[in-house]
Amino acid sequence: MLVLAADQFTKFLALQNLETEVATPVLGDFLQFYLTFNPGAAFSLGEGVTWIFTIVLAIAALTVMVLGVTRVHSLRWALVLGALLGGVSGNLTDRLFRDPGFPVGHVVDFIYTPWMMPAIYNVADIFIVCSMVLVALLILLGVNFDGTRDKPEPAAETAVGELSEADRYESRGERRARLETESEASEDKPAASA
Repeated sequence: MLVLAADQFTKFLALQNLETEVATPVLGDFLQFYLTFNPGAAFSLGEGVTWIFTIVLAIAALTVMVLGVTRVHSLRWALVLGALLGGVSGNLTDRLFRDPGFPVGHVVDFIYTPWMMPAIYNVADIFIVCSMVLVALLILLGVNFDGTRDKPEPAAETAVGELSEADRYESRGERRARLETESEASEDKPAASA
């Protein structure tokens, strides 16, 4: 909610204080405000199919909410997905409620950093990009939704000290299931009589 509120508040301030399509230097050429209304996606791509972006944003928001409620038990994942949901919700709010109307509203963009990229963006976009970078980082670090980390299990070795083909390609879950099955099978065997 904080990200959504920050996004909508900064857009409100931009609409109240900036002229449309007039550069306002904030820190020289490093940071400028340039109010524009974006009917498309990044770099105004897809201007004629705004309603598709509305559907995609709605699906993304629902997916993040379902993941957050049903699978996430980690503060890191909760914060990252919460920031992502806030950013997506900020732009979705524009698509739903800004001119020219539901569901083809134009997103208010006003932050311009000409030295970095030719795009004009907003607070929601910043949170979306940063959140996606953090999602990728959490995945690369092996952090699960419950906060645990995947640790490689030592693989069984063959007689000559090399991994067998099966162990080389077996996932952690597959290995656990196989070991449980083998354990159950050995318990079911009758004891040999002498």
